[in-house]
Amino acid sequence: MEHRTETPTAKAPADRFTGDVYLNLIATPSEADRLASALVRFTPGARTNWHSHAHGQTLFVTDGVGLVGTRDGQVIRVSAGDVVTCPAGEEHWHGATGTTLMAHVAMVVGNGQGDGTTWLEPVTDEQYAAAHSTVGR
Repeated sequence: MEHRTETPTAKAPADRFTGDVYLNLIATPSEADRLASALVRFTPGARTNWHSHAHGQTLFVTDGVGLVGTRDGQVIRVSAGDVVTCPAGEEHWHGATGTTLMAHVAMVVGNGQGDGTTWLEPVTDEQYAAAHSTVGR
């Protein structure tokens, strides 16, 4: 058993996120345990780049209001207590709304060479605005 009383907060890398995003790593994948998880906090307007996961991703929203979008144009509005499961290989993004922060626990199963995430290009301001229009403001 391991008990940690603190997980340091780090600024998320700018080459994978737009806006101010902060991470607290909960679990990192290893040979013995392939779970990767983090508490991710998005300030208003902040979001991930497009990305996909080798084995899918589960998001558990802990606070605020956010959006999750897919390449086919599906967008859902999420809030505290919601769970979203993104299937393996599905290109998607997630983040806060333009006016409200959002925090979630992101969970993935690694692929033996890390967390299995393939990072892609940023979500454009136009795509982000269109997502808001899809679900209403």
